[in-house]
Amino acid sequence: MKTIVAEPLTRAAFAEFGDVLDTEGDTPRIINAGMTERFHDLAKVEAVGDDARVLVSIFRGQPYKFPLQLKMVERHPLGSQAFMPLSLQPFLVAVCADGSQGPLAPRVFVTKPGQGVNYHRNLWHAVLTPIGEKQDFLVVDRGGEGNNLEEHYFDEPYLIELPEIAHD
Repeated sequence: MKTIVAEPLTRAAFAEFGDVLDTEGDTPRIINAGMTERFHDLAKVEAVGDDARVLVSIFRGQPYKFPLQLKMVERHPLGSQAFMPLSLQPFLVAVCADGSQGPLAPRVFVTKPGQGVNYHRNLWHAVLTPIGEKQDFLVVDRGGEGNNLEEHYFDEPYLIELPEIAHD
């Protein structure tokens, strides 16, 4: 089994897979008579196909034990999918570029407190993977007609380890 150690999530490292949702490095727009900072247009939300619409949901995820065997990834060919934690707990983000025979080896990240992600449409990714405790997420994805879920099971799972900082 191949072992992958998760790396910190940054906009530059994640750019080919989607958008990092956080306020770091952004200049906010001041709105509501100077009482609110708006961090504008953080993600490209995609919803294509018949009767496509954008859904806003809350997911409650159970924490995973590490090291974790990553056996399966999924993708959504008709829309992007964003996960924004509603707490300051980190979570694991595993993504795979698409190869001719399916997903390539995963690239794995750990979020900083308050960071979220928006997966590009049709990107292979692991399921929601909270670290440490049960966690709620605001999720923005696609609803409508058509099959918007594909799953791929690896012939041999990958062993995912957290970096030391994620254990603290």
